[in-house]
Amino acid sequence: MGLASWLILIPFLTALAVLAVPTRRSDLIRWVALVGTAAHLALTSYTTWAFWQEASPDLVAVRTETVSRVYLVERVPWFESLGIDYLVGVDGVSMSMVILTSIIIFTGVLASWNVVHRTKEFFTLLLVLVTGVFGVFLSFDLFLFFMFYEVAVLPMYLLIGVWGTGRKEYSAMKLTLMLMVGSALILVGFLAMYHANGSTTFDLTKLAQAHFETGLQRWVFPLIFIGFGILGAMYPFHTWSPDGHASAPTAVSMLHAGVLMKLGGYGALRIGVYLLPEGAQYWGLFFMAVTTINIVYGSLGAITQKDLKYFTAYSSVSHCGFVLFGVATLNLMGLKGAVLQMFSHGVMTGLFFALIGMVYGRTHTRIIPEMGGLGKVMPWLAACFYIGGMASLGLPGLAGFIAESHIFLGGFFGNSWTNPILSRTLTVLATLSIVVTAVYVLRGLATVFQGPVRDPHHAELTDATLTERLSTGILVATLVVTGMVPGLLIDLIEGTLFPIVNRLQATGMAIPGHS
Repeated sequence: MGLASWLILIPFLTALAVLAVPTRRSDLIRWVALVGTAAHLALTSYTTWAFWQEASPDLVAVRTETVSRVYLVERVPWFESLGIDYLVGVDGVSMSMVILTSIIIFTGVLASWNVVHRTKEFFTLLLVLVTGVFGVFLSFDLFLFFMFYEVAVLPMYLLIGVWGTGRKEYSAMKLTLMLMVGSALILVGFLAMYHANGSTTFDLTKLAQAHFETGLQRWVFPLIFIGFGILGAMYPFHTWSPDGHASAPTAVSMLHAGVLMKLGGYGALRIGVYLLPEGAQYWGLFFMAVTTINIVYGSLGAITQKDLKYFTAYSSVSHCGFVLFGVATLNLMGLKGAVLQMFSHGVMTGLFFALIGMVYGRTHTRIIPEMGGLGKVMPWLAACFYIGGMASLGLPGLAGFIAESHIFLGGFFGNSWTNPILSRTLTVLATLSIVVTAVYVLRGLATVFQGPVRDPHHAELTDATLTERLSTGILVATLVVTGMVPGLLIDLIEGTLFPIVNRLQATGMAIPGHS
């Protein structure tokens, strides 16, 4: 039982502790969930330090390697005859995602302090869901990875179907069915690689040392990228996402958009690009084009929305398109941007959905034209909304700017094996979405928070409570620190990305930006 296992186990043990509390003690249930997630956040901080102590001496060596190094490794044989191990550990990319998830679940518990309907079941499912998420980010065996992936996805059906609003049953079923299709594609890809390697191991580090035939890579890579892309709301499979966001309760929306959708980009990078570099190169430009549609379509969809949750949901479709676009660039600059975007968008969208839940709890409406002048009665919530909005449109000094600038540079400089005119055209189209983003963000914020108070009932509303200030304050601080000192995150992830880029180079196709 090392640090990686405890990172997976603590949320699960917290869920069991919540189950042991009598149903009538809803206050104690909340405190158990909060203490458990706070303990996890503290352990994440310590694990980050331990990882850095172990990994920092290798930063020079990994620049020339083709297999990513894994640290704090724990390996226990599980089904030896099938080559399945309990294999967990951390590298730079997975560590950054663990930090993101730990922040989102802690602030999500704080934002759910007012949940009164079946409180025990709500927090139990929330903690089981996040157990699966941590398991995905820390697994280095594909069988274990897929098992945790399913654990992370399935609780969403109940969390939306029971505690959601609006067309919650429809949204929960649509989300589950769409993600199950993605899971089926992923499983076929995993089994194809397992069989091609002699049916001896699911170990990610060993599969990375195998060379799969070019033909196999060319048909398996799109299965992996599309399978994970469905969870990342890739066009045209994105339609589950806005409905799921709109129907989900606050903490579930935070985890849904802030963390679960990042499993898509993470899997496309970790499994697709890393294990299938030739397939990635063959399909890279095609998926750049598809994800450009994501970016433009999502921003144009957001500009037409009247509901705050649909407004943010379509914005998330656009911003998650940046993640997959960055992965499809297949160069160091673009891949760094993709991981930075996963982190920054996770924090930003978690903040947005927390704030929407807080505003809705006071106004009992999410319709933008029905609000106005709320900045006068909710100055804290308004200030946090503005900071999140500025991060969304890429204001320098906040996390969104550093992520999107890396992605755009990666796309513009492209790769020697792609058509430079087409690659740069797609990047310019993606860049133009910033203008649309600025329009809908600034217009939406102005409508909701500026001007006179339109509804007389809103004039008597209260500002954020202590728990709400704590949760939103943590997320705002994370956006600011990541934007002002991006080197903290870049140094963490860069050592993991060099071997991935080196594998792309090893196919004989030069990849600019590797410096």
